[in-house]
Amino acid sequence: MHSLQRKILDLTEEQNLGELTLRGIGELLGEASAQKVKHHLQQLEKRGLIRVDKINRLIEKRRGTPLQGLLTHAQLLAVPIVGSANAGPATLFAEQHIEGYLRISSTFLGGKTRRRLFALKVVGPSMNRAVISDKRIEDGDFAIIDPNVGQLRDGALVLSVIDGMANIKRFYHDKENQQIVLLSESTYNFPPIYIHETDDFLINGRVIQIIKKPKK
Repeated sequence: MHSLQRKILDLTEEQNLGELTLRGIGELLGEASAQKVKHHLQQLEKRGLIRVDKINRLIEKRRGTPLQGLLTHAQLLAVPIVGSANAGPATLFAEQHIEGYLRISSTFLGGKTRRRLFALKVVGPSMNRAVISDKRIEDGDFAIIDPNVGQLRDGALVLSVIDGMANIKRFYHDKENQQIVLLSESTYNFPPIYIHETDDFLINGRVIQIIKKPKK
């Protein structure tokens, strides 16, 4: 939060700012620009931290606990949930199999909000040592998948569909032995999956983010 906005919030606890002009508020804040004061008042109102009564010029602080920065420069997205990793037929990724929507801030996704993303729930511990965005992939978390795979590089975290089963694994192309290796990263001993590079299998997307299940 901007320092001037913090000062305005503190000042609302002491007096009704609606009785003052913008320049008068600025004098109390040590800010000479009335336009800056107006701008920051508008920003606080947009964030729901103050209420401005345009008729009576009442400016008061809203009660409750403000969540600093919540959706200030972001959107609340609805990402379709299409099932779970490690279970379900390959067709579960079709639109008609959407089970619900994961409501998340676009901040989690950086510049990828315009892509056609989907989410699925992680089942089991097969990737509980894998880390993306400093978060481990653990049972009960949601994985955000970008279906635009592009040119896969070794080490990419991918969603694969093999024998109708969905899996999140670490991708490696062993060109010398003409095989694709899909590795688990787990505290348990899960053997790799080996696929000949000419076999028919499906990489359904790349894991780009993990939304952690809440800690109880």
